[in-house]
Amino acid sequence: MNTKLLGSSLIIAGTALGAGMLAIPMVLAQFGLLSGSLLMLFIWSGTTYAALLLLEASIKVGGGLGMNTIARKTLGKGGQLITNGLLYALLVCLLMAYIIGAGDLLQKLVAGFGFELSTLHSQIIFTVLAGCIVAAGTGVVDKLNRVLFIIMIAVLIITLAALIPGMSFNHFFEASNTNNVDLIKTSAVLFTSFGFFPVIPSLVSYNKKATHKQLRNMVLLGSLIPLGCYLLWLYAVVGSLSAEQLIKFDNVSVLIDALSSRFVGIHIILSIFTGLALLTSFLGVAMSLFDQNIDLFRKNRLVTYILTFILPLLGAIFAANQFLSVLSYAGLILVFIAVFIPMLMIRNIRKSAQTASDDYQVAGGSGAMLMSLFFGCFLIGAQLI
Repeated sequence: MNTKLLGSSLIIAGTALGAGMLAIPMVLAQFGLLSGSLLMLFIWSGTTYAALLLLEASIKVGGGLGMNTIARKTLGKGGQLITNGLLYALLVCLLMAYIIGAGDLLQKLVAGFGFELSTLHSQIIFTVLAGCIVAAGTGVVDKLNRVLFIIMIAVLIITLAALIPGMSFNHFFEASNTNNVDLIKTSAVLFTSFGFFPVIPSLVSYNKKATHKQLRNMVLLGSLIPLGCYLLWLYAVVGSLSAEQLIKFDNVSVLIDALSSRFVGIHIILSIFTGLALLTSFLGVAMSLFDQNIDLFRKNRLVTYILTFILPLLGAIFAANQFLSVLSYAGLILVFIAVFIPMLMIRNIRKSAQTASDDYQVAGGSGAMLMSLFFGCFLIGAQLI
């Protein structure tokens, strides 16, 4: 895998990591490590298969097109309209969550230097600056994301090393909630934590010369990295704090403060880590929405910049302190746009006689497609029960 493909895998991983690293300990810890880990593995496998379906659709319709064009070519105008509506709702919800989390962190960071910054100003500053990076293009996002991701992994290792000496082995077996229905209800947040699929069409365009096998490996590697990071982070946080403590947390800074009260000097490390996780996720999701707007509206980059960031910013301003709630709403939307719609795309494409014999096709055939359908229904049920 060349550096460009590796960078693309890191964009996929970075897009996923922001939400999960912050939300997973808060929603899973109360159920114990075994149940939480098994559910996470189940969600990861279903999400990765659905992402590969979207990769197949993107390749077979010509490669590198936005979801708008892919939907029009595979689902018709009606499907295109529904896909665009769901995709916009999803990306706006995700960007809202990241702006809320990043604004909260920026506000605390500035306060540490003796300056006061309102929630409104912190969210605006983050959105404007990070949005400029996205508007500069996928190449700029790729190169910056590589640096940010390397720093983030280094900080994660330092964080784990700092937490391990104070971890309690008994915490691993604690479960303040043994209700399986409550456990299943967390599936929407977990699914959102692996919501990297929107960046796939942009990355197929960015890697025009890559083979189908290389693109597949790009997606697989990009999904495995956040899985490993989530599991390590969950074990570290659960071993450091009791389940009763974790269920009381509803935003990023509270979780950081709780860990910092027990481990002197780790506050700065955790702030850097969560800040980088939010930034890499914001860049990936914003890049997807930016490219979608270019594909749909065909406007210049300045107009596209305004169209991309004005609605998520307004949503974040009016939904302050609703980080987990926004992620839950995004999870329900994500089921349709990331599972059911790629399945319909592939169903129509595979029926077409125009598909070449050497085109990429996800393994598993109709059996795997049926399992993916059950997976999507499970996620909807988890959200509605």
